[in-house]
Amino acid sequence: MALIDDNQKIGVLLTGFGLFFTFIGVLLFFDRGLLAIGNLLFLSGVTLVIGVRKTGRFFFQQRKLKGTICFLGGIAMVITGWTFIGMCIECFGFINLFGDFFPIVLSFARRLPIIGTFLSLPYIGPFIDRIVNGGSLPI
Repeated sequence: MALIDDNQKIGVLLTGFGLFFTFIGVLLFFDRGLLAIGNLLFLSGVTLVIGVRKTGRFFFQQRKLKGTICFLGGIAMVITGWTFIGMCIECFGFINLFGDFFPIVLSFARRLPIIGTFLSLPYIGPFIDRIVNGGSLPI
C-alpha cells in the first residue's frame, strides 16, 4: 500500500504551483492573471490532496465560515480585477482558515537545516516560540 496516491502527488504539485504563481503575481505588482491562476491551482491542489468531501467539510465548518467567505470572496475580487483589495481580504481569510496549521508547520521548519537557523535568530526566535507554544498566530 502506497503512503500517498497519485492524486495526492498531483495535488501537492498543483498546490505548490498555485503558491508559486501567487508569489510571482504579488512580485509583479499584483498581476491579475497570475494571481487568478495561482488561486485556482491552489484550490484544485488542496481538493486533490484531501479529497472533495473533506475539502467541503473543511471550508464549510461553522467556525471557519468567516474565513471561507473572505478567502473565496477575495479570490472572486482578484478574478474581477480588484487585485490588491482582493488579496488583502484573501490573506485575512487564509489566516482564519489555515491559522491552526501554522504552529505545526513552524515546529517542523525549525528542524530543517537552513530555515531552522533563520527561525532561531534573536529577534525571530521568541516570536516563533509564542506561535508554536501558544497554538495560534498572535494577531
